[in-house]
Amino acid sequence: MKKINKPLFMWAGGKTRMIKKYTESGLLPETSNLYNTVDNYVEPFFGGGAMFLHINKIFKPKTCTINDINPSIVNIYTSIKNNYEEFIEEVDILEERYIPMKKEDRKKYYYELRNQHAFEYTKWSKVKEASYLFFLMKTGFNGLWQINKNTNNRFGTPSGLLHQKENVYDKDNVKFWSDILQSTTITCKNWKESIPEEKIKNSFYFLDPPYRGSFTSYGQTFDDQAQTDLVTFAKSVSDDSTVFLCNDDVNDNFFQDIQGHLKIESYQLKHTAGRRATNADGTRSAKSVKEIVMYNNKINGTRDINKNTINVLNVPSGLLHQKENVNDKEKNTIVNFLINTFLKFLSKTK
Repeated sequence: MKKINKPLFMWAGGKTRMIKKYTESGLLPETSNLYNTVDNYVEPFFGGGAMFLHINKIFKPKTCTINDINPSIVNIYTSIKNNYEEFIEEVDILEERYIPMKKEDRKKYYYELRNQHAFEYTKWSKVKEASYLFFLMKTGFNGLWQINKNTNNRFGTPSGLLHQKENVYDKDNVKFWSDILQSTTITCKNWKESIPEEKIKNSFYFLDPPYRGSFTSYGQTFDDQAQTDLVTFAKSVSDDSTVFLCNDDVNDNFFQDIQGHLKIESYQLKHTAGRRATNADGTRSAKSVKEIVMYNNKINGTRDINKNTINVLNVPSGLLHQKENVNDKEKNTIVNFLINTFLKFLSKTK
């Protein structure tokens, strides 16, 4: 079975499940071709990195810049990049103690480690600090990032289900991340400062800030002025590159009023991290929200090219309708196959 690489840890608001929706609707391509290329990837609000994995898998960009304002998260990535062996050695020690424990002992162990990470980290190396936080995030609650006064204003998320059987983490996945990060620039700055000054053609700017109306702050504030500044930057990205900005629509037309030439696509989904609605009987359930994606003409043009490829190649219109209810993913698969076949044909005739 082929190994599936994934984010290092759960992250509230992570894009792992949304990427499937983006590809099915045609916003994100599933294959690379002449019209779908990414040479440079930029992500100023990194978090768990699901989009980074997708873009690297499909396009293998020559350069990548990832940033997060949270120094503790950045320390995990830099430690895995620069000190992989030392990092996993530290995590293995924690895991070996944890796995044989009963659940009540695991819970006690979790809070002991959390307390050490909160108050003893100044005595540790940066790699040890990163390994403890990584372990806590793998065993904490639901990918939430929470800081508390009683944890020295550091990571204070409660324990999770603590039901791991054989291991807490996937060592092969950590090694994969160590390898892919070797060619990646990692920074810890304000998002504006993290954007490279050099504008590279065929760049992909993925902008996934703290959402409007979100309970989860990720250790930072991001008010409406900051949201506006981010949209202004998105509108400045030239059409030889892609901009892909995600947020929540809280039904006040905030983004519609400032979208300019950017297009907006909506997705209905449920968030479980800190956004539970209260039912009539007093119980709480995941709250339904509308997520939006703002994007520029590069994506819109690519979608039009994919649609028009059928006509350019003189493919019978019935090809896409040989069975009822052909979905967008199936159409995109056929179109990408046709594009790549056509490009191979052109290369042979040169």
